[in-house]
Amino acid sequence: MGSTTIRAAAQPTEQELKNHFQPIFDQIAEGAIQRERDRRLLFDEVELLRSARFGALRVPVELGGFGATVRQLFSLLIDLAAAESNLPQALRVHWSFVEDQRLSGDVQAQVWLDAVAAGALVGNAITEPGIGAADRYQTALTRDGDRWILNGTKYYSTGSLYSDYILAAADQEGERVSVLVDAQQSGVEQTDNWDGFGQQLTVSGTTTFTDVVVPEDRILGPGYGTPGRTYVTAYLQLVQLAVLAGIAQRAEAETVEWVRQRTRTFTHAAADVPRHDPLVQQVIGKLAAATFGARAAVLAVADDLDVLLEAGGDDPQLLDQAEAAAAQAQSVVIGLVLDATSRLFEVGGASITSSGPALDRHWRNARTISAHNPLIFKEQALGAYLLNGDALPYAWSAGRFSKQSA
Repeated sequence: MGSTTIRAAAQPTEQELKNHFQPIFDQIAEGAIQRERDRRLLFDEVELLRSARFGALRVPVELGGFGATVRQLFSLLIDLAAAESNLPQALRVHWSFVEDQRLSGDVQAQVWLDAVAAGALVGNAITEPGIGAADRYQTALTRDGDRWILNGTKYYSTGSLYSDYILAAADQEGERVSVLVDAQQSGVEQTDNWDGFGQQLTVSGTTTFTDVVVPEDRILGPGYGTPGRTYVTAYLQLVQLAVLAGIAQRAEAETVEWVRQRTRTFTHAAADVPRHDPLVQQVIGKLAAATFGARAAVLAVADDLDVLLEAGGDDPQLLDQAEAAAAQAQSVVIGLVLDATSRLFEVGGASITSSGPALDRHWRNARTISAHNPLIFKEQALGAYLLNGDALPYAWSAGRFSKQSA
């Protein structure tokens, strides 16, 4: 079954977007377990998304995109994560890059939006191995005559192997900047050496830049760690939470199906088959509640981001509102999904740990994505903000949009 056609001249409804992309998500979902077993990277699945111009969801209609709202985008990211949890994470920085270009509105930004509308995807090379702070990054953009040269090594280069462009953070004469590099450009070397026990197909490995030429128009503006409020911190956090919500959605569906097909039960069970056992039914009910709660929390923050971005993206009060909401949702969603993906094993005996249905992957993937942006830090920062008015821990801006609020 193919995707439906969306009206070309108007912003699509949420149902139209779902009708268009869900068949693609369903196709992607079919091979998820086998890909996990084989560690087969997602080049074919990314190509399906690229061909459907999934990356153009937030590009305005007049520029050839879908003109989707932030809420519509994150609703689809949850559904994509349910099909393949690695994919939304791999595209995480793509969305903030697009948003930066939308907010900028300058001529060069329109060039990048046109490229995204045609299917281009953007990965990242921000973090460096062994370096815990942006002001100690060693990757440097240096002048060589009338051109700029990029040299350095990055890790956690999530999605870059799947992308057309790489957004990299660098030091340029003492200033942190973001630069955009062609993924296939001479001097760019990418290695899939991510060794986490979950989210193994996000290609979050090493990227090395060796004398990579960077044209002036590829130097986009403030880089990771630039001081000031920015919508990007909440936006990127919300992508991770959408992944968790999608994991819960898929875990619920697969566990329900596993129970429906099961005939063997415990010796002292309250029913002849598991699906009629009230204790098993209770576990399934808790899984469903976790799925509902995780999606609701993600979309509530997406609504805040819609308001913030429609207002221009630089209102201090709206920025703090969105950032605080993302931190609260992080605590709620992580708790719900980690509990649900662990508790699901209570519906069966040892057979539910079989590698066949691979239900363990949901906990491993959820635990891995939950370790990003440590929750204990976010909860403390939120408490300090509410009690004492301390500044929230904004992290970065990643492109041309540079209206940093004090």
